[in-house]
Amino acid sequence: MIVKNRSLLLTVETTLTGEIISMSESLRILIKGKPSTYIDDLFPRWNAYGNEKIKVAFLTDEDFLLFIRSQSGQHHYLYIGILSSELSQLMNKVSDLMKANTLLEAIIENSYDGIYLTDRNGNTILTNSAMERITGIPKDYYMNKKVDALIERGILESSLTKRVIEKKETISHVQFNRAGNESLLLTGSPVFDDTGEVESVVTNIRDLSQLIELQNALKEANKLNLSYRQEIERLKQNINIHQQSIVIESEKMKHVYETAERIVNVDATVLLLGDTGVGKDVLAKYIYETSNRRMKGKYIKLNCGAIPEELIESELFGYEKGAFTGADKQGKPGMFELADEGVLFLDEIGELPLASQVKLLRVIQEKEIQRVGGTKTKNVNVRLIAATNRDLKEMVNKGLFREDLYYRLNVITIEIPSLKDRREDIYPLIEYFLKQTNEKYHFNKDLHNDVKKFLYHYQWPGNIRELANLIERLVIVSQESIITMNDLPPEYQREIDFPYENEKIETLKDVVEAAEKKAIMKALKKCTTTYELASALHTSQPTISRKLKKYGIELIHL
Repeated sequence: MIVKNRSLLLTVETTLTGEIISMSESLRILIKGKPSTYIDDLFPRWNAYGNEKIKVAFLTDEDFLLFIRSQSGQHHYLYIGILSSELSQLMNKVSDLMKANTLLEAIIENSYDGIYLTDRNGNTILTNSAMERITGIPKDYYMNKKVDALIERGILESSLTKRVIEKKETISHVQFNRAGNESLLLTGSPVFDDTGEVESVVTNIRDLSQLIELQNALKEANKLNLSYRQEIERLKQNINIHQQSIVIESEKMKHVYETAERIVNVDATVLLLGDTGVGKDVLAKYIYETSNRRMKGKYIKLNCGAIPEELIESELFGYEKGAFTGADKQGKPGMFELADEGVLFLDEIGELPLASQVKLLRVIQEKEIQRVGGTKTKNVNVRLIAATNRDLKEMVNKGLFREDLYYRLNVITIEIPSLKDRREDIYPLIEYFLKQTNEKYHFNKDLHNDVKKFLYHYQWPGNIRELANLIERLVIVSQESIITMNDLPPEYQREIDFPYENEKIETLKDVVEAAEKKAIMKALKKCTTTYELASALHTSQPTISRKLKKYGIELIHL
């Protein structure tokens, strides 16, 4: 029998003698409005159990009603009943609820986080084994104890439960576990009843110690990974060193760069010494490129000799707006600020004015700068590399350079030899600059062997810079694909002091002509007219004129 649209429970109220007073609408629908005065008339097939407190009324052979009788006041009985078919459904629902409750209890018990449940009054209702593991206190100890009592005994630091009840919202905070040395993340969430009031509070407790350990381990792993990558990058640069702008063949230069390798990650100041054009700026850039600072800051270069004395401090330290006439309205950061966490290369440090030397010394010592026109200082972390072609010690003796600054700069000194003192590097440098220039201008030119020999024996007062300039000049100006001795500029022609061409056995005439040409070229270093040449070579002016024409030497070009 299936009856729709009615309450699950059926009720009927009677007198003590069984006379029906009222019944529920659901029961009235079930009996189809059948009029009855007494309950026994309503259910003829009626069995009573347990002093008639439980009664069963059979509707059919399969369906029955189960009633439980209770006294309602002094003179009435209240029968509460349920249909057998619905009783089965109810039992199934009860079974499902019990299974769900068992599953929920298992989930709570096996949660890695501590679970702490209290009612609206702060009484502990439920906790789990994780709570015991985290606090070191048996979970049964918490049962039926108020949160306030646990705080008084020092088990809890503060009451998150109270705050959740007061604010009616989820609250999280971190507190120290007094039972151990761990940091705990507590998250309290309210559970509301039908009226919108907090019925209970569920607190989730997570041990942060392992998470913090993992975070620290990850940071260390990242640092190690960065260190490995930087080392790999440095090694790659070393392996490819001949493919870069650094060309090393001589033992002297190998020693220079081996020294640089040892100090790349030492933040001490470096002083590079050497003649103009030896490659001090290249070495400074190499130190930066192979150091850890390459990943943190920039490489900034300033030529102290190229900046007017009145502007050098604003370039180094920056200036505030309105610091001087013509200053940028927004102010400007100086080289030290731009190079923060990186490297600042000060070339021609010997040209720095004495007044600026004092301020540079202060920056090195205090590691802070103050902009021109400003009052505030700013910390800077800069590795300083200075370079000069002057004798700073001699300048100190003459009062042209501060002694205290000299010693601050002279912590690590690397002297780069001149090109004439490391001739093993000349041929590799020639090939490097020749390849570089050909690629730049889309040429395919080469040097005659005689030219290469001449360049090898040349004294190179301008060092590598002069060699690079000459190669570029020859490649651009020469009309043939092979550059010969005749393509050399006049100032280099004068330096020729032996014949390079035709190394085979020469005739006496060739030797004489070569000797004459050599003598004239040497004399041209000091003479500017044919008369001076004739006097120096003890011959006549007409003879000199003929020889100049014969050998294609023109005074106007010299």
